[in-house]
Amino acid sequence: MSPRARRAKFPRVKGKVYLIGAGPGDPGLITLRGVSALGRADVVLYDALAHPALLKHARRGAELRSVGKRYGEESFSQEAINRELVELAHAGKLVARLKGGDPLLFARGAEEVETLARAGIPFEIIPGVSSPVGGAAYAGISLTHRDLSSSIAFITGTESPGKERTAHDWSKLATATQTLCVIMGMKRLPEITAALVEHGRDPATPAVVIQWATWPRQRVLEGTVADIAERAERAHVANPAVVVIGAVAALRDRMRWFDKLPLFGKRIAVTRPAQQGEETAREIRDRGAEPMLVPAIEIGPPPDPVAFAAGLRTLDAYDVVAFTSANGVDASLDALYTSGRDARAFGRALVAAIGPGTEAALRRRGIVADVIAQEFRGEGLADAILAALSARQANPPRVLLLRALLARDALHAALRARGVEVDIVAAYETRPSPPATLELLRRDLEAGAVDVVMFTSSSTVRELCAALGERARELLSRALIAVIGPITADTAREHGLTVAVAASEYTVAGLLDALERHYADSP
Repeated sequence: MSPRARRAKFPRVKGKVYLIGAGPGDPGLITLRGVSALGRADVVLYDALAHPALLKHARRGAELRSVGKRYGEESFSQEAINRELVELAHAGKLVARLKGGDPLLFARGAEEVETLARAGIPFEIIPGVSSPVGGAAYAGISLTHRDLSSSIAFITGTESPGKERTAHDWSKLATATQTLCVIMGMKRLPEITAALVEHGRDPATPAVVIQWATWPRQRVLEGTVADIAERAERAHVANPAVVVIGAVAALRDRMRWFDKLPLFGKRIAVTRPAQQGEETAREIRDRGAEPMLVPAIEIGPPPDPVAFAAGLRTLDAYDVVAFTSANGVDASLDALYTSGRDARAFGRALVAAIGPGTEAALRRRGIVADVIAQEFRGEGLADAILAALSARQANPPRVLLLRALLARDALHAALRARGVEVDIVAAYETRPSPPATLELLRRDLEAGAVDVVMFTSSSTVRELCAALGERARELLSRALIAVIGPITADTAREHGLTVAVAASEYTVAGLLDALERHYADSP
């Protein structure tokens, strides 16, 4: 077909489709190119096995559509997805098609690409970490090994329903390669292993089933070709799963690492505001646990924006400007930059931080705190500020406290008791999250499906208990309560909760360290 004829048949479209490999589960396994494409897309069509956290990479305002297919469940047909891709691209949309694993390895990506090519729609294929490659690595198995395996075969255990018989030639596959990976084959595993043995594979060959590969819920079942199907049935292991067959499966004894992480498999409810919850979730995943983002509070704008703006205009009139939270830092610096000013607005004022979290928030904004509390609470910050003021000999010394609307009185009370002039300006206010936000947590607590509820402030304790109502104490008793410091611990106890873990260093990392020690010491 000539270029002119092709242009006539396929009118030029402005849209484009990105086929993106989401990886097997862990949201950190997506490629940088995949993240970039997600961030540009107008519409994201995502699979059931794509981790929900990946949708955070979509640009604000992008349309998110689930088109996941699950065996035995009512879901989108492949034909419907193909039509959707074509229609969206013809409408001029940039479309991200987010597919689990790699889009071209048993993911029907080729069918989608062929449809787009026939329709004359531009597309780009962005590879992903496939489930056998990612799953084997997270299970501690090297698919190839200089001494054990120099060949691999990947086969699907779920073939097209229209086929009258399997396309696999087991007489060749059984012994053709040293390592065999079966993807989504749990329903046919007895038939598959029987065929392997029948056609020459040693029944004693090591075999491993990896369910929910790279997720904190990952399960690894070890056996041999002779017994792995029976073991999987007894353990109720189902898809999504990968089966690795071959001598390399025995490497797990020496190479396993993911399921040895200190918090592996624990489900931890994060009650922090959404802005901070994402960062905390990453830290939790790094330790092998599964974060549940259930913000108990939201961060709202300052209740008196006029007073807030006035305080920011006169920063250099104070001897000390004090921050008691990362939220206060972010709200204040955002407003300062929006007004066209920067850190120079602090002038002669010393900048004080209540602890490492607040200090880190300042550093991210290019500000190094002059004063940091040795004890990470209001009383400790008061002592640190008084020590710094003693060298200034101001008369009377002036301190600006940028904080939440509602907060403890200990800091400014201690300063005023020593003759310091303190102005308090609300940089933000905390308010309860909508009830629907916490409904998932309520259901999971009822089911005993939450291992830890993490509280990082007194306000998260108060608002979560208020949202759970009369049953708050009973429901929360079904999980381990972990708190970031003594003030939060006191608030939890005031609400009838039993605090099992408290951080000695009042940071998220310190709290996770404390959780690791707790589980390490548990029988």
